[in-house]
This record gives sequence, C-alpha cells and structure tokens, in this order.
Amino acid sequence: MRFSLPRALRSFRKRALIVVVAALAAAGVVSTGPAASAAGPVPHYLMTAFTNSSESNMYVYDSANATGFTQVKANAYTPPSGLIRDPSVLRHTDGYYYIVYTTNWTGDTIGFARSTDYVNWTFLRNVRVGLNGATGSTWAPEWFKDSDGSVHVVFSASTAGTAGQFRPYRITATTADLSAWSSPVALGIPANYIDSFLVKVGGTYHNFLKNETTKYVEHATATSLTGPWTFVGTGDWADWGSGLEGPALVRLPDGRWRIYFDQYGQRRYFYADSANLTSFGAKTELTGLSGTARHFTVLREDSGDGTAIATGARSLRSVNVPDRYARHRDNLGYLDPVSSSSALSARQDATFTVVTGLANASCYSLRSVNFPDRYLRHYGFRVRLDVNGGDASFARDATFCGRAGLAGGTSFESYSHPGRYLRHQNYELRVDWRTSDSAFAGDASFTVSSPLA
Repeated sequence: MRFSLPRALRSFRKRALIVVVAALAAAGVVSTGPAASAAGPVPHYLMTAFTNSSESNMYVYDSANATGFTQVKANAYTPPSGLIRDPSVLRHTDGYYYIVYTTNWTGDTIGFARSTDYVNWTFLRNVRVGLNGATGSTWAPEWFKDSDGSVHVVFSASTAGTAGQFRPYRITATTADLSAWSSPVALGIPANYIDSFLVKVGGTYHNFLKNETTKYVEHATATSLTGPWTFVGTGDWADWGSGLEGPALVRLPDGRWRIYFDQYGQRRYFYADSANLTSFGAKTELTGLSGTARHFTVLREDSGDGTAIATGARSLRSVNVPDRYARHRDNLGYLDPVSSSSALSARQDATFTVVTGLANASCYSLRSVNFPDRYLRHYGFRVRLDVNGGDASFARDATFCGRAGLAGGTSFESYSHPGRYLRHQNYELRVDWRTSDSAFAGDASFTVSSPLA
C-alpha cells in the first residue's frame, strides 16, 4: 500500500524546499542555472615536427581530435648546433615537456631540450649514445615510458654511417630528472630496421618500425623489452604500400589506436586507425599537414574529468579562503575579499559569464560581465583579463575544463596545458602544475556561486 502525505502538508514541504534552495543560492552555496552535460575527460593532442622547409627548426602543432592540427608556433626551437630531425615529445612527472631528437646525419649523439609550456624550449644537452663515433649514424630517437614507470629512449644506430645497417637500441634514464642514462642496449631486432616506435598493451610490447630493405612499416611483438621479437606484420601487411617511415602511435579516447607515417618520397603524410593493433583501416591523408610536417610524434593529454559547470553569470568563491572571490583588477586576476555589500564595480569584477569553451565545446571559458569582449586567460601562466583576438592561441589559453574540486567545490584544469590548474598563490591567480600537497588542492578549488553582480 502506498502512503500519501495530505495535500496541505505536501504543499508546505514544497514551499519550504523552494525557500531553502533560494536561500542557499543567494548565499552562493548552490547554482540555479543550467550546466553543460558531463562528457568525461577532454583530450588535447600535442605534436612536435620538423618540416620539409627546415630540418634545423622544430614546429609545434596541436589538435582537439588528432586529425585537424593547427600551428602553435613555427621555429619553436632551434638547437645551438646541428639539426633537429625526428623530435619526439614526452610530458614527464615533473611537469616539463621534453623532446629528444636527431642531432645530425652522422655522429653518435642525440639531443635533449625541455619546456614548461611547449612553446618556449631550452636546450639541455647532447648525449653520446652511438656506436662508432663520427663515422656512424644515430637517428630517430623516440620516448617510451614502460608500465613500471621507467623512461627509455629507443633509437636507431649504424656503425657505418648513413648507408649502414641500422638496428634499434635503447637507453634508460637512471635519474628522475632524465639527466643521466644507461649504456645502449640492443633491442633484439635484426639489422636494417629503423624508426622503432613502441607501445605496450597489457603484457605485450608492440614495435612499429621501418624495414630499410623493403621500405614497408612492419609490426613486431614481444613480452620483454629486449625480445625476443616476433614479426606479426611484414611486407605490405596493412595495405599501406611502401616508401613509408617515421611511424608514431597515439591512443584515442575510445580505445582505438591511430598510427601516423610519412610517405617521404611523395612528401605526403597519412594516418590509419585500429581497434587492436593487429588490423588497421585504410590510410587517410593528414589534411593540412601533409606535404609540410616530417617525422613527428603526437602526445595525448586529457583535461578535466567531465564535471559540469553551471553556465551563465557566476562568481568563483575560494574554498580555502571563503571570504575571497576570483576577480580581475587592472586586467590581472586576483583573489580579493568581495561581498554583496562591496562597491558595484568590485562585484562586477568578480562576476563572469561561464560560456562554452572557446577552444573546445566540452570545456568552459570565463567572460567578464563588465568588459564582455574580455576573458580570463593565462599568459606565462599568470591569469589576466584580455580581449579575445579570435586566434587559436588565445582560445586555448582561455579554456578550462571542469574537474571535481581537489578540496571540494570545483577545480578548473587548463585545456591547453593539462595538469595545470587555476589557483591562487599569494592572492594572485595563476595556472600552475598540480602538486600533491593539501595547500595546492585548497588553492585550486572554488565554489561556483550565484553572481555577485
């Protein structure tokens, strides 16, 4: 039997609930506006490449879907000497982006550089890893991070220079800051293979590499990083044709794998997709970059966790300093004490319109209510209020993805630099690399409240 409250009591309860919700909204505890639907983490794809026009300068590109790439910066890095061919990119646990690259056609070194923002790079060192000094060749270094957390660089080396019989080797980082490396160890692949790119699925290592005799990209597997390796795809096994090099893989959010490769003779770039790394679809030309980019890698990073944020006019109240709100002042972001009794100008400065992300519709941007042509964005990781110039760089830096608050409430993770969060430090708003301490968690957590103005 179903019990039913008397109508008068039901009406009273409904009115009481409305009053409570309204009071909480006025206090900034709950939001009453619409929220975008949670869609899970939002991917961002970073690519480093050299180009047909220059093998001494590195270009940086990014993409929201691993297909359509836009240029972040041309000539983003030029080494102090030599070349920068085949740049491979890694995001390390210290928050830095690292590249490793081919330093010259002949020689026994590979080069390393790093960046906080993947736009401005600093040369670190050349590491001697080759097999025969200046008479040999050391090419195509690629990062590989194993499931145990160890960091390796896999490269191809020949003792007889550019015409020699290349085979893959690896070195392993022996320090956490990637400054020291082990001696080279042969990967266990036969001679005359080059451009090894490794991924690991479960207990199986997959190696996609170029057969220098046939010019096909082939596929080998092993249960140990040093082999023995079994070739499971040889010749034209994937129906991509020959004359291919520089394979690089990235995993897509739906679990599929995407492989990129360079058809160097025709100066064209392609990709193909696979659900299992065993069978791939037909190759598809990489529109926009084919004919420009050469031998690149793609790094996928995810922002946010799909936490939905109420759109419309909102204010962001600090979780750990609850009498202060995010606001702009002199076009910079601060955390200031603001309340309903503050001057209208201060309340307006602490009120933003939460809109669909300028760079990705699954994330958000914060537009000023009193300067509606301006948005909160980071520049050099300092948060400021700038006019939207309509360029892709601005859109990326003014886009944040929702995440369950690190210390309650909501946190805002940078879309352009995953792992960095909107936070206050000394009451200045910044976008900083997340650390594990509770202080950072509190500084990077906000209550999305009703608008102060």
